[in-house]
Amino acid sequence: MKNQQQITISEVKLIYRTRIKASERLKVKCSRDAYDIFIENWDPDSIEHTEEFKILLMNRSNSVLGIFPVSKGGLSGTVTDVRLIYQAAIKANASGIIVCHNHPSGNLNPSESDSKITQKIKEAGNLMDIQLLDHIILTMDGEYFSFADQVIL
Repeated sequence: MKNQQQITISEVKLIYRTRIKASERLKVKCSRDAYDIFIENWDPDSIEHTEEFKILLMNRSNSVLGIFPVSKGGLSGTVTDVRLIYQAAIKANASGIIVCHNHPSGNLNPSESDSKITQKIKEAGNLMDIQLLDHIILTMDGEYFSFADQVIL
């Protein structure tokens, strides 16, 4: 008689809850709208000291489902895990996302690593039919860089 092993499988729950009615959700019509939402939800005390990466989760009508903080790093960078981005997007049932990070230096020009991660996020989204709508680099002074506006996306 063979030894029988009992296998226990953990249950995984995907939960997304919102307290905002669909009719009250913010809409994003352009990159400035996205920038305004991000900057309103950024800690002004750390924007010039710590690089952070966040995503805006969107439905098909470009209404905001929520904001998800992906990572927080140091003065010159942060680690961006594409799996965490799409984990949040799938949980929220998002159809599209806008990613954003700040440059504490105030330099709005995207780095080579910014361009590479944007392409990686876009390619992963294409596989899952979750569109990357934009990648915004922001600073505290009201300026921002939009990959979509510059037609680099």
